[in-house]
Amino acid sequence: MSSTLHIGRQPIINRQGELFAYELLFRNSHANRADVVDDFAATSHVIRNAFSEFGLTHVLDNHVGFINVSADLLLSDTIELLPANAVVLEILETVELTPAVVARCLELAGKGFTLALDDVLQLDEAHRPILPCISYIKIDLPACSREQIEAAVAAFRPFGVKLLAEKIDSQEEYEFCHQLGFDLFQGYFFARPTILSRSNSNPPNWALLQLLGMLNRDAPVSELVQAFKPSPQLSFTLLKLVNSVACGAPCHIDSIERAIAILGRRQLMRWVQLLLFTRQEQGLPKQDPLINLAVCRARLMELLVKSRHPGNRSLSEQGFMVGLLSLLEALYHQPKESLLTPLQLQDDVHAALLHGRGVLGELLGEIETMESSTPSGNSISGDAAGLLLDAMNWTDQLLNEVSAP
Repeated sequence: MSSTLHIGRQPIINRQGELFAYELLFRNSHANRADVVDDFAATSHVIRNAFSEFGLTHVLDNHVGFINVSADLLLSDTIELLPANAVVLEILETVELTPAVVARCLELAGKGFTLALDDVLQLDEAHRPILPCISYIKIDLPACSREQIEAAVAAFRPFGVKLLAEKIDSQEEYEFCHQLGFDLFQGYFFARPTILSRSNSNPPNWALLQLLGMLNRDAPVSELVQAFKPSPQLSFTLLKLVNSVACGAPCHIDSIERAIAILGRRQLMRWVQLLLFTRQEQGLPKQDPLINLAVCRARLMELLVKSRHPGNRSLSEQGFMVGLLSLLEALYHQPKESLLTPLQLQDDVHAALLHGRGVLGELLGEIETMESSTPSGNSISGDAAGLLLDAMNWTDQLLNEVSAP
């Protein structure tokens, strides 16, 4: 099912006036405001959109991302989906700093996460137990007098934290905070949040539920790979997740099996749960002709490679991926290059999909020619014609099984 996704981001500036980070914000429309009724749900949507829909490279552009976290999210496993080196966990002012919260923050800091306290007005006794694992303090300017701001800066400085002045609206406020020695600055004076939007074709519920069931019973990797085969959207989401979580680390991917190995079962389980939690649509979708065509192409690519390059299992897996991703442009209504580039696909797979090059590119071109040929089938080679029927039967059976009530 298609929908439009949104995410907000607001720049955070350093003392030199350079972009240091972005705060990622929940947005559910083009309107530049947040209609938040549930902090856990709002941040879950931000995480889902940033990491599995837009892709972290696109959203953060190699900068750090500040993400608001509620107590529930902080204490949940979901937070550990995030790459520790790419985010700052911004603990909301509504979070009560209980012993359990402090212990969890110490645990997360030990795992490499960076933490911040949001909307702080002054140093309270409740802050002291958690300060050893806090890196940033965000001072809420509109809620403080100048005397309170000066007192807060003096109180927090001995703890070695970086101070961020937020909600700066004027040159005067900026100069005042700069002279006080604030390290970072954020507010409408620099920039209002910008809204990133994109159309989305969600992985269908049946694919997520099927995969979740397999993970729950610890199914072998070969079975997990099968769960991705009926759904180009699920496969595309997996590839974006791998690259977001890897966060710039080289991880060129040539198969679904390789992507699962990089992400790991535990992370995959968490992402599936998050995707199900943040869905806006329920129920089983009707079969989409584009999905059917992509799955059929994938199977035919796999069969043709097995027929013409027997014993080359790696190439047949690459062939399936090329076929499955070959209709992304039509599914997501975006240029193919912008969809493929962030995925860090292996060169052979990328060249086949984007330029029709190499063995896989030639096979894909042959299949596309078959699809556009006249009923006489003069352009269909002998082995391809027979394998096409096998691929169509396999696709029909697979999609009927996964969409059955």
